[in-house]
Amino acid sequence: MTAAARLRAYLEAHAVMTLATSGPQGAAAAAVFYAATGAAIYFLSAPGTLHARNLAADPRVAATIQDDVEDWARIQGVQLLGRAVMLEGEAASQAERCYAARFPAIFDPATRPVQIGAALSRIRWYRLDVERWRLIDNSRGFGRADEGGGEAIDAAWRDAP
Repeated sequence: MTAAARLRAYLEAHAVMTLATSGPQGAAAAAVFYAATGAAIYFLSAPGTLHARNLAADPRVAATIQDDVEDWARIQGVQLLGRAVMLEGEAASQAERCYAARFPAIFDPATRPVQIGAALSRIRWYRLDVERWRLIDNSRGFGRADEGGGEAIDAAWRDAP
């Protein structure tokens, strides 16, 4: 399996990334649920949050997704670098469709908590365009990492069965 295919499998097996931003009011890190398709990773946020205000000032981000383990030999995770943009129009609709496919229960009024429905009316959709990634997998050797660009992720999605 290629490194990009392992990255795709890792992204599909996880649901939360920590997004790091920086702006005039300082740095911020926020855990956000995500849905990925290729080098586009969609997430949602309220525009008043510090990380959303930071994105409006500077779209450059770093993000991580990792397992919570205590054994160093089992550390696995992904480091991402890219740019995040707030989406509007058809791009926002596309993000919502991708997110709904990943998390269908939050879009079903019969199953979602009332607070989630209210929050969905206040959020904005964002897309993290991955420019560089690093997949860390100590189970394959201590300090083992594979790296690549966004085009490799796109190829892994396109070429998957």
